Amino acid sequence: MTDPVPTTCMRCAVGCGLIQRGVDIGYGVDAVRGNANHPVNRGMACSRGIEETADPEGEWLTRPMVRRDGDLRKTTWDTALFEAQRGLGEAMDVSPDAVAVLGSGQQTNEAAYALGKLARGGIGTRYYDANTTLCMASAVTAYYDAFGSDAPPPTYEDIPEATNHVVWGANPAVAHPVMCRWITGSADEGGGELTVVDPVRTKTAGAADRHVQVDPGRDLELARAVLARVVETGGVDEAFVAAATAGFDDLVAALPEPAVAADRAGVPMEAVDRLVETLADDTLIYWGMGVNQSVRGTDTAGALIDLCLATGNLGPGSGPFSLTGQANSMGTRVCSSKGTWPGHRDFDDPDERAFVAETWDVPVDRLPDDTGPGPVGTIDAIETGPVEAVYAVATNPVAGMPDATDVADRLDDAFLVVQDAFRTETVEHADVVLPAATWGESNGTAINMERTVSRVRPASDLPRGVRTDLDIVATLGNVLVDGLFDRPADPESVFAEFAAMTAGTDADCSGIDYDRLDEELAVRWPAPDAETSAGYRYYDGEGSGSVGTDDDWSFPTPSGRARFDAGTGRPLPEAPDDDYPLTLTTAREADGYNTGVRSRPSPEDPGTLVARLHPDTVAERRGAVEPNEADELHARIESRRGSAIARIAPDDAIPPGVVWLPIHHPATNGLTHPATDPRSDEPNLKQCAVRLTRPETESTTPAFERERPPQRP
Repeated sequence: MTDPVPTTCMRCAVGCGLIQRGVDIGYGVDAVRGNANHPVNRGMACSRGIEETADPEGEWLTRPMVRRDGDLRKTTWDTALFEAQRGLGEAMDVSPDAVAVLGSGQQTNEAAYALGKLARGGIGTRYYDANTTLCMASAVTAYYDAFGSDAPPPTYEDIPEATNHVVWGANPAVAHPVMCRWITGSADEGGGELTVVDPVRTKTAGAADRHVQVDPGRDLELARAVLARVVETGGVDEAFVAAATAGFDDLVAALPEPAVAADRAGVPMEAVDRLVETLADDTLIYWGMGVNQSVRGTDTAGALIDLCLATGNLGPGSGPFSLTGQANSMGTRVCSSKGTWPGHRDFDDPDERAFVAETWDVPVDRLPDDTGPGPVGTIDAIETGPVEAVYAVATNPVAGMPDATDVADRLDDAFLVVQDAFRTETVEHADVVLPAATWGESNGTAINMERTVSRVRPASDLPRGVRTDLDIVATLGNVLVDGLFDRPADPESVFAEFAAMTAGTDADCSGIDYDRLDEELAVRWPAPDAETSAGYRYYDGEGSGSVGTDDDWSFPTPSGRARFDAGTGRPLPEAPDDDYPLTLTTAREADGYNTGVRSRPSPEDPGTLVARLHPDTVAERRGAVEPNEADELHARIESRRGSAIARIAPDDAIPPGVVWLPIHHPATNGLTHPATDPRSDEPNLKQCAVRLTRPETESTTPAFERERPPQRP
């Protein structure tokens, strides 16, 4: 029997410690359970994390492939790397910006750091994204606006200390089940309340004391209504605001009338007043993709931070807590060189640029002058120039980006290298496919949403024909730019290089190494020395921030104070109208994994698209809905960008006039809108206009049933 191996779950960003055991014969993971010794989860683990670690759905990639005569054909690594080098190298000869690189929050820190080093220091392209722009960029921008650095101030230790909990535009019962247990447990045991703000009565809302059903896309109006009412009723923590913040008077002058803003949000004033009462006690405000994925994402995230600042909810047991989407999104924010250099070093600072160039031993003028656009702008640059080649690693833009049909068409016009563990929709458009290792096969580290670094370890040998992300990135990088990486690229050495680059920064990881992680299992940054594992950010006093003094606070802003944000948001890109009278929103399902690569069989077998609508909406649109042979209701959902046939599931958890679709199905983002937040570049994935029409065919794709796949060959 193989030995148990401690690791970190890579399904979501909670960062639970797991114990895994490899199969006795062949390749793969045989059994998984929570690690009782891990300081993050103390043995708790969700069923999906365990199942998808041990036995994921999806079609494994086991051999490199290249496109010949229009078809992908298996080949050798030497041939695949040669073709990748040829296509990417020819584009590099035209311009560094002729190459785009797309990364992922599913990589280890080491692989993400290496990919950013290749993109920024080797190729020198501005067209690079670490996938965080699809989920966390709005929260990141808001944190910088308020605090001068990127990180949620609270940690998991603050959850049981909070009196009240407000979950806004997130559904942790589905997306972060273990964390949700902590939140509901704290509310139940601490005598406080859990409030959920969401257009949909989600699973989390079902467990809450109160559900505030805001209209889709109108979270900013509600947040401003609450703040205006806080000011009106004397709920401002004036001592804290005076001691530790700046810009409050300007914000107050720009606030709307509470009743007017509440009406625009579709929320009664009684619900606004209850939120005001909630914030009078120590409260944690959590938010997720329902806030971030909007053209108003930065302003809305900033408005939630403003609520915390105005009411003194900053300090242990309270504060603004953004819920990270992908498992290692926080890691890519710290180490991938997307929006900042490693350690959150300022991208525009000449001294920081010189330091990075010296560390990487590359010419400083090779580093791009700016961070470039997000993934939407990167895909646009294939059509408008200058992008000619794309290197996509552990990401699936053909299913995961808005207006996905257009994304697929654009990628067909570029030379495309795809590196992944599973066959995806994006693989089908590739010129070169590089099969990569996945959970249970990789060695490295990850950083969870509360800034905690922990180890990721393999429980299984790699199948022949498969290589780790780090190995592939470093090998291809050295072919494109000789000497960029050590040979071989050892994960521990790469982590040490990254950690050394963070010394003295706001995200200091220089006091962390593999030996320390082996001993302590998890360390929270900033960790500038071998003894420190940080707690609440920005606060050095005792008790809650509302009773602190100005000496208790330290913000890395020019004034040393936290800053209020006066953002009022831009108009939503596409309101319902006579032609498209319904509003589409998207969200996670409990058993769905991101774009489905680990939770459905293959791109050819995506399962039935299921649309949830309020029964009244179904009745009103009855002319567009028809039953199939199994007496299931079906309709075609159309937007101005595409259409998809879906099974209609009447559900009174969905507000009237709204169509709910899962993010995991590849058809969903064929409908969504590509507009982006002007400051964060994050797409408006959560709201657009759609209509129902009758299906053009009498039959639709049935729900699929299949046996679980065998262990990886």
